Amino acid sequence: MTSPDARRALGAFLRAHRERLPPPPAAARRRRTPGWRREEVAEACGASLTWIAWLEQGRQVSASPRLLARLAAALRLAPAERAYLFELAGRRDPEAPAAAEEALPDELLGLPQRMTIPAYVLDGRWTARAWNRAAAELFVGWLDGDNDRNLLRFIFRSPQAPELIENWPDRARRVVAEFRADFSRRMRDPRLGALIDELARTSDAFARLWREQAVLEREGGERRFRAPPRRFRQTTLLFSGRPEAKLVCLTPIAD
Repeated sequence: MTSPDARRALGAFLRAHRERLPPPPAAARRRRTPGWRREEVAEACGASLTWIAWLEQGRQVSASPRLLARLAAALRLAPAERAYLFELAGRRDPEAPAAAEEALPDELLGLPQRMTIPAYVLDGRWTARAWNRAAAELFVGWLDGDNDRNLLRFIFRSPQAPELIENWPDRARRVVAEFRADFSRRMRDPRLGALIDELARTSDAFARLWREQAVLEREGGERRFRAPPRRFRQTTLLFSGRPEAKLVCLTPIAD
């Protein structure tokens, strides 16, 4: 369900783009008002006049992704405008392309080496792309040696993870809920889908937690590690222009 502010913004957006359209040829000479009428938009996208009117009035109405796609085509929206329409409507564009795999810039990958506390960079699939020595010494079995660098595979498939992470069941549950929040923004990425399928097949714990449907934004907070016992305060930073990537920093907490 969208908020009243989003519905009002959607209505204003639709009215503005309807009125900017050139009048249909048959009505160009006798039209006093700019753009198209609601009836013409409704006919062009196969919707009811009431549905169009209620959308423009900011009322709470059901708007399926496919009907929104037809509305975007009728209004001749540019790609950025179409994305904005779906964002305001709280729907996912069925024709949105999957996220492309792009190399992360060197200035981003170099950040962990500038820090004295444990720090690492995760990409959109939660694979570590850069880390410093302090992080490698902390995350034994993940960032040290020649290991798989995917954080989810480490947590759910490595026998070292429960031995390293204090209160592993609760941390595992939260990690899955945080990952689902990321997945919701990139559901058309086949690489994420393949990773989820793989983990669901190979980890009963992941499969069970994934079925819980919990969703949480990635947050900071205290992180506890075993052998030897250590505590850290986690801070997670997103990058402008590359929001799928994260810089995770762990500040030691003195006992």
